[in-house]
Amino acid sequence: MKQNITLSIDNELLKQARALAAQRGTSVGSLLEDTLQNIVERETEYEQAKRKALAQLSAPFLFGGGIALNRESLHD
Repeated sequence: MKQNITLSIDNELLKQARALAAQRGTSVGSLLEDTLQNIVERETEYEQAKRKALAQLSAPFLFGGGIALNRESLHD
């Protein structure tokens, strides 16, 4: 379902956006929708990558031995 919105945009920017939309054979609304969709997708991908990286950082590093050692067990 689509929702109409109202925007206030500088007249010169709107003029340029209309020209760009005409060149691409689309509407200003479609240009805005595509741009917003790309922003949301990139943000979602970034957040997923961030969570994955933080999870990997909190996991112990295994240096080929297969045994995860902690500081206390090394200094007993």
